[in-house]
Amino acid sequence: MKTNYIALSVPIFFILIGIELAYTFYKKLKYYRLNDSISNLSQGIGSQLVGLFMKSVLFMGYLYIYEHWRLFEIANTIWTWIILFIGVDFFYYWFHRMSHQVNALWAAHIVHHQSEEYNLTVALRQSWFQGWFSWVFYLPLALVGFDPLIFLTLSSFNTLYQFWIHTRTIKSMGFLEYILNTPSHHRVHHGSNPKYIDKNHAGTLIIWDRLFGTFQKEEEEVYYGITKPLASWNPIWANLHYWQDLIETAKKSDSITDKIKVFLKPPGWFPEKLGGFQSAPEIDVVNYRKFHTETAFKVMIYAVLLFLAALALGSYQLFYFDKLTLWPNILIAALSILSMITCGALLEKKHWFVVVEWLRYFLGAFTLCFMYQLDFNINWLMALFAFHFLMFVYFLFIKSEYKNA
Repeated sequence: MKTNYIALSVPIFFILIGIELAYTFYKKLKYYRLNDSISNLSQGIGSQLVGLFMKSVLFMGYLYIYEHWRLFEIANTIWTWIILFIGVDFFYYWFHRMSHQVNALWAAHIVHHQSEEYNLTVALRQSWFQGWFSWVFYLPLALVGFDPLIFLTLSSFNTLYQFWIHTRTIKSMGFLEYILNTPSHHRVHHGSNPKYIDKNHAGTLIIWDRLFGTFQKEEEEVYYGITKPLASWNPIWANLHYWQDLIETAKKSDSITDKIKVFLKPPGWFPEKLGGFQSAPEIDVVNYRKFHTETAFKVMIYAVLLFLAALALGSYQLFYFDKLTLWPNILIAALSILSMITCGALLEKKHWFVVVEWLRYFLGAFTLCFMYQLDFNINWLMALFAFHFLMFVYFLFIKSEYKNA
């Protein structure tokens, strides 16, 4: 049975986030904002939920090549693990690099770079659709003959390693900076400063960037985010906004060739008719402002409750997805995603928040009734109903003051 190391690590992620948050609070470092952190973590929840529904389909390609076309029978030895670790990291570098150099791939990967902060919650800010293509880059490993379960284990640890490097609290790590991908190297990667863009694509080993000419040392202050800020807490829009930009550009392009190039060329590329390639602008330090929305305290409490509801539902699904049938899984995922959408709308003071929140409560009530009919544990259902009801009461209180939030 395959172990889901990412799911098992979720409690550790939150413990480490709590430690970093406490440290930055003690040191009076403004590395965290609640609205930004909720947005980051919501993207992580959504990414995991989408991945649950797609995992079997996406892994099928690797498994098929391994079972039918593999070139060698590779014994399970320590050398196999070491070589495969290097192989996974090598192909991760190229997947990551191409995700920054091909517009259609960047449209998915861009989600991870949208936050204008840099802390451990950013590590969990992941695209909902990146996994639909990333697996293709690893297929040569299946062709060589590396066991799928060992591959999954090492690729999971490659992902887990990258969690801790999303921090500003660790500066330089001495000689390790020459070998490993460190917080300093990865801060550069998340920079929107022109000199930092498309640099340091490494997963675990920074040697690939040094070998292939994409290494950049951290020098002046890093400004985080993307060159055209997202300016939204909406998780759906975060995953789709760049696709809209590409489609609009393709519509304005005259030739079929240019329309195709829009999706295959690097970010910043435009047909000559639309001005040609547009380089990333220099940071306007004087007028630089992060996207931020002010929220009344009582409304922020409700936003946190919405996020916790999504987190609880998402966590439950991570561990019990394979034990549930299709419809309970769909309903729970829909309720979790809808909770994240309304949370973002609340933080942005969107006029449609109240209407969609009513829909979320109806969906929640329907889901609880559906689960009761399937003989779910009655104690858990009663606890969920109580939480759902108390949130509804608080919603009625918030709704009347929404315009003043």
